[in-house]
Amino acid sequence: MSTNRVLRVGTMSLRWEPRVVVVCAALVALALGTAVAVVGSGDFPVSAAEVVGALTGRGERATEFIVLTLRLPRALTGLLAGAALGLSGAVFQSITRNPLGSPDIIGFTTGSATGALLQILVIGGGAFAVAAGSVLGAVLTALAVYLVAYRGGVHGYRLVLVGVAAAAMLEAFNAYLVTRAELREAYEAAFWLTGSLNGRGWQHAWPLALAMAVLVPAALAFGGRLRMGELGDDAAQALGVPVQRTRAALVVIGVGLVAVATAAVGPVPFVALAAPQLARGLTRKPGTQLVPAALMGATLLVLSDLVTLHLPVAVPVGVVTGVLGGVYLVWLLSTEGVRGRA
Repeated sequence: MSTNRVLRVGTMSLRWEPRVVVVCAALVALALGTAVAVVGSGDFPVSAAEVVGALTGRGERATEFIVLTLRLPRALTGLLAGAALGLSGAVFQSITRNPLGSPDIIGFTTGSATGALLQILVIGGGAFAVAAGSVLGAVLTALAVYLVAYRGGVHGYRLVLVGVAAAAMLEAFNAYLVTRAELREAYEAAFWLTGSLNGRGWQHAWPLALAMAVLVPAALAFGGRLRMGELGDDAAQALGVPVQRTRAALVVIGVGLVAVATAAVGPVPFVALAAPQLARGLTRKPGTQLVPAALMGATLLVLSDLVTLHLPVAVPVGVVTGVLGGVYLVWLLSTEGVRGRA
């Protein structure tokens, strides 16, 4: 007998199993606990009890200033950006039916970085202008990749191939921009390209939260169609799914998620790639798991940020996610190779 439970919220239909609920609850607890540890870490350590007291309005004034003004926006930005990257990775891996079909592999994150670099090194402007350039770069890259990959419709393997080619060209262009820049601007650009949560304030957290309030429900509303699309285009069409329109809408949602995350924290690598697969491994469920992937992405990013806060040298969070993601990718490829020989 099936243990599935179906939760319906408006047009959204979320199918749960007890194991999925347990995994999601554990990830929520781990992510929030890590976020509290992030808020409590720094030159002036704050205990978990003091953090909770400040959040509930029962802390000392100095502690409330440190927690609410200086550190809480960083933790919230990490949680939201990680969730956006994990959810975006799940969407694109499902669309392409490829475990490597994440936005940082198929060029959308690179395009976002190109837009930000043009703003930093060529046009100029403040943090808002850089964020706007990042979003615009991701959108234009996605549009170009989609149009080039379109041949009577967009299929997963073609989207991956065109996206990888676009990523290679944009990486070369980004390197050219940095080499042509003045030293100070090149340092600023290189730091942004690494991905960092340093200096993140409410001006980063609020726009990201508002974007997530729109994009997350939109992604969940397409969850059923997304899973049916994994059966193949013919099977999905037989079940009444408008495949190409659904795929186009999901590309828009996925690009929006990665664009706002990159605008907030820079092009943090590997979170979008690893989070959906780790979530799938924990839930032991085939197919796309949107909510667990988002929670896993949030957990990975705040855990990586906590690591940076306790290293003896200052390291951007993108360095930690890059190292962990590289190790994970090697492990994934080696295990897939073993399975292929079995």
